[in-house]
Amino acid sequence: MKRLFFPLICILFYLPCIAQKPGSTFIINTDTVQNIADIKESTGLFIDSGNIADKSKILQQHFVPVASLASNKIPNHLVNKKFYLLFTLVNPSDSIRNYYLFPGKLLEQIELYSVEEQQLRHIHNNGTKTGFLPINVPSNKTITFLLECKFFKVRGNSIEPSIFHPKHMPFLQIRMFNNLTPKKTIGILLSGMLMMMIIVTFLNFLITKKIEFLYNSAYSICMFLLIFFTSYLSHRPGWFKGFFISYFDLMLLLTAIIFYIQFTRYFLESNKTSPKIDRFFKIEIGILTLLLVAFSCLYFFSANMSLLILFELIIKIIVLSAGFFYILLAFYQKNKLTKYLAIGVGVQIIFYLISFLFGIWSSKADSIFNSSFFYFQIGVISSVLFFLIGLFYKNRQELILNIQQQEALKTEAEKNKYEYKLSLYKAQQDERNRISADMHDELGAGMTSIRLFSELAKAKMGKSITPEIEKISSSSSDLINKMNAIIWSMKNENDSLSNMIGYIRSYCREYLENTGIQLEIHIPTNIPEIEVPGIIRRNVFLTIKEALQNVVKHSGATKVSIQLQYEQNALRLLIHDNGKGINFDQLRPYSNGLSNMEKRMMSIGVDFNIESKDGTLITLYRKLD
Repeated sequence: MKRLFFPLICILFYLPCIAQKPGSTFIINTDTVQNIADIKESTGLFIDSGNIADKSKILQQHFVPVASLASNKIPNHLVNKKFYLLFTLVNPSDSIRNYYLFPGKLLEQIELYSVEEQQLRHIHNNGTKTGFLPINVPSNKTITFLLECKFFKVRGNSIEPSIFHPKHMPFLQIRMFNNLTPKKTIGILLSGMLMMMIIVTFLNFLITKKIEFLYNSAYSICMFLLIFFTSYLSHRPGWFKGFFISYFDLMLLLTAIIFYIQFTRYFLESNKTSPKIDRFFKIEIGILTLLLVAFSCLYFFSANMSLLILFELIIKIIVLSAGFFYILLAFYQKNKLTKYLAIGVGVQIIFYLISFLFGIWSSKADSIFNSSFFYFQIGVISSVLFFLIGLFYKNRQELILNIQQQEALKTEAEKNKYEYKLSLYKAQQDERNRISADMHDELGAGMTSIRLFSELAKAKMGKSITPEIEKISSSSSDLINKMNAIIWSMKNENDSLSNMIGYIRSYCREYLENTGIQLEIHIPTNIPEIEVPGIIRRNVFLTIKEALQNVVKHSGATKVSIQLQYEQNALRLLIHDNGKGINFDQLRPYSNGLSNMEKRMMSIGVDFNIESKDGTLITLYRKLD
């Protein structure tokens, strides 16, 4: 009995050794591979948890079927380890057969070897770009392949070895690369919305040179890349997808949040309006920057996948907590512009939480409505929409403020201009008053003395008065009258229509007193109180004076009428005598009286007209402003 038992024990120990012989149990007949073949049952798996340095010893390790791995999922603590797949292809046909090997998703490294007499011959390592490795088996040959691979640090990664016939690859690529699923379509559509947002904010930066628009453009670019690549890579295998999902997407999210906080600081001008919120923003930017650096160090220099997952969870909790704290601060400040951004952040956080819950509870997103990333996208777009509302509100407020400032500047400029004109006018009036006072005190006294001395000389000479003395007396009287008229026109207290009428009436009566010409003056009682500057009073007076001189010297009239008419917004002055009238054809060539009167009136904006009408009629007409 013992003799039989010992050989039986030896046989039992020998059988596992035979079973562990590389490729002895993991055999695939290529005749069975027509389109796509799932080779999990026929592929051996060895996980190098002990970090075996010598690859030649890999073939001596114990390989188990991939199908024995629960749900094909890779445990988190083994993600950073190297995985080896072993399978054998048998080609019983008379022609070479080519296939594509797809070992699984999100592979960081792939090395393919063929096993020849227990030795490894390297074939190629270029499969990480697309995720597919071309392999071929010569006719009537049996080849064992060893695949060395390392997965990206992603939770829930799986091993799904398959073989594809070359004729099926175009259809597979179309389904993977060009198939527009609802989730992919919505992702591309939302990416387009973000692209428009990038263009709008960047154009605002170019126009206004405000740094907040540049930060918002950077935020929109990061979110655009995040949404676009997530949608674009949804069905694409390859190295970039693994790198994006395992590291780059979180970096884009953190960088986008940092840019958004910087945008918020400048957009709200928190350093001026709310130093507390601005201090919180700076602290948050510092913390997020440290988290970004720490996560990068863990990802590239640490093999502890559990620590990496925990750190990623901590980052998300910190970001959400900062968002809630920002919302509370924003509503505490009671700033309408801040509330718009706070509402956008709040809606974004709500959709982020929904996205997080769907990511935990929904193992397979077979619809856009149970896709976690769909709600993440909605959150991003919501924050952008509320930013636009805030932007419109701020632009409206700035427009109102600019208009108010421009109106204030315009009012101030008009006020300064008015004050300048007023001071200039006052200075002119003061100068006119000074000159008129000097003329009255100095020239007036001198001319009065000349007239007085000439009269005394005439009295002493009796009847033997010389013509020169008479001319001196007459000229001095005339100069005194002219000087009085100049002084009257220069004094600003005489700048009124009633004063001008009174002065002209007094002069006309005095001038025509000893001429034998009857004077009639008609002044209406409803004349308004109008300011008449000195230059207008003087020119009107000189024109009337010239007209009276012509009446006395040339008209042969016995009666002259001066009539002032007040019309609606206009004044009309008529000087009418009953003389022989005026003949324009018989005017003396060098007579300047009429032309001087017309020039004077033109210079002050008064219409002048002279005509023969039962004598001579002179009309002065001016509209009132």
